[in-house]
Amino acid sequence: MLRYGRPFNFPRWIDDNAHLLKPPVGNQQIWQDSDLLVTVVGGPNRRSDFHDDPLEEFFYQFKGHAHLLIADRGRFERVDLKEGDIFLMAPHVLHSPQRPEAGSLCLVVERQRPASLQDAFEWRCACCGETVLRQTLQLHSIVTDLPPAYERFYASSTAERTCPRCGEVHPGRDATAWHRALAEHHAFA
Repeated sequence: MLRYGRPFNFPRWIDDNAHLLKPPVGNQQIWQDSDLLVTVVGGPNRRSDFHDDPLEEFFYQFKGHAHLLIADRGRFERVDLKEGDIFLMAPHVLHSPQRPEAGSLCLVVERQRPASLQDAFEWRCACCGETVLRQTLQLHSIVTDLPPAYERFYASSTAERTCPRCGEVHPGRDATAWHRALAEHHAFA
């Protein structure tokens, strides 16, 4: 009857999991066996990847501020998430969550993916916006499935991280360098 347990105090859950809501982990899934992926994500973090989710994502920025970088046809747009904001993102919107504030917290709700749908993660050229590398995977757990995808990208060769359009080399693990290049080429960053 109560498959997922009894109601619990969310602020207490946050306190109990605070060590997981900051680097290097940064997030924690609340229920492991539900049809929804309900995750709390903490800052700070800087990412250079873009998530292509085949389903909607719901964001509730309940502490601090964050923003999403949206990639679309070689251009980037910034969507700010201020404390208290909610946002529902449509499927297949390439987005890169950025959480520059230490202690910021966001509740993210997604549906489990049926076997027929895969997520993708793209790394894009900060100069021209072209896709440098794309990985697809069957996502079951944000906490456990994402780190191996990132590690595969970080282990890729310079040739694999070279933009096929303009020749710029993606800095890989150095998200700060990627964001610096993005700011040089795009006014909003």
